[in-house]
Amino acid sequence: MRTWMSWIVVVPCGVWAALRLSGFEPEWPWVPLVSFTPYVGAAAVLALALACVLRRWAAGTVALVSVLALTPALLPRALPDGNPGAEGATLRVLAANLMVGKARTEELMALVERWRPDVLTLQELTPDAMRRLERAGLRRTLRHAVTRPLTGVGGSAVYARHPLKEAGYLKIGAFGQARAWLAHPGGARIEVVSVHPCAPKRLGRQPCWRAGLDALPRAGRDAPRVLAGDFNATLDHLPMRELLASGYRDAADVTGQGFVPTWPQFGPWWQSPGVAIDHVLADERMAVRGFAVLTLHGTDHRPVFAELRLP
Repeated sequence: MRTWMSWIVVVPCGVWAALRLSGFEPEWPWVPLVSFTPYVGAAAVLALALACVLRRWAAGTVALVSVLALTPALLPRALPDGNPGAEGATLRVLAANLMVGKARTEELMALVERWRPDVLTLQELTPDAMRRLERAGLRRTLRHAVTRPLTGVGGSAVYARHPLKEAGYLKIGAFGQARAWLAHPGGARIEVVSVHPCAPKRLGRQPCWRAGLDALPRAGRDAPRVLAGDFNATLDHLPMRELLASGYRDAADVTGQGFVPTWPQFGPWWQSPGVAIDHVLADERMAVRGFAVLTLHGTDHRPVFAELRLP
């Protein structure tokens, strides 16, 4: 009986670790499930402890291998990284998913006033939500904007204190991602993308989700880029790892806050344990000076804020 108990706990952790590290990402249901890899890492530690208590050494060996395999992928998210010697101007970035325009206008304006972003990226921006925000004074604070408000989940925008030039609009399925070039007073030219690929939570949505992430600009040695918003992906998803490998760094990961969940913001934890799917990705030449996960009522996502230093 004790042998079966240990293996029942250990085997799923071992299979999960092997699949996560294999470089192979099947579609359904793995794409939504892999978001919960940090919880599986914790479960693998408990499985190892259980196997040791029950003195089931074969199961314990499998659990130990699972823990050792997942640790390099997970532990760095809790440890602050070093920063490049970026000594340029500061760029403060705030990103918020408005949940089809339902987020509370006054609370978002309070966040803008408190955190003083240079750039605000919005997802699921509806025409009505944009009218409310601009009546509340958003354009007085962030005078420049590239907006594409749409009914439903596809609306997207970039607001900024500094001049913007539209860089195109990525529309895949019902989801849209606004792009803009920002002319910083310090002389830098930075591309900013309000990220929002398809949500992969239902069967058949994975190709649209993957296409939305693949369409995002890769980092390069030319102008620096910042990608901010609702990625519908965690650092355990293969497309996110490929994006980071091109030359980005995740602000939460850099500051040791990679496990702080951003979705869902409200609701019982047992219905959906929190995962980190909202991010600010900065060109690896930028320094990340600060990061915060905030609160905004009326939406199921928590806004994210990052303070960056340009190269």
